[in-house]
Amino acid sequence: MGRLLSIDYGRRRTGIAVTDPLQIIASGLTTVPTHTLFDFLKGYTAREKVDAFVVGLPTDMRGNESESMRYIKPAVTRLQKEFPDIRVVWYDERFTSVLAHRAMIDGGMKKSDRRVKGVVDEISATILLNDYLQSNQAR
Repeated sequence: MGRLLSIDYGRRRTGIAVTDPLQIIASGLTTVPTHTLFDFLKGYTAREKVDAFVVGLPTDMRGNESESMRYIKPAVTRLQKEFPDIRVVWYDERFTSVLAHRAMIDGGMKKSDRRVKGVVDEISATILLNDYLQSNQAR
């Protein structure tokens, strides 16, 4: 069994989280500059078996695709092309950034540390993956 890897795609930075090989626990992995995402993924998948990429689906409060889909869709198309043997799953990412900020505050993180945008992206990817694991879709 391979890992699940979540991608919280952004224009500048992309947060990444992974599960353990048994797909039980989601953990933040890193945040990478978006222009280096595919190099990172190629290196990671060469070292670790990945069963699926879980990609954050940005929607508005009514469930419609958000404006950011115009730059996420081409990235997902490339993801499917470069990694044809790894399943790509869209999963609702609404409120992950809000929850990430709340987790940092509740965890006692200093205000100066909470301003580091990469931390928010990585935590958002972790929340996304954890939500996916808790859903029936992961089974």
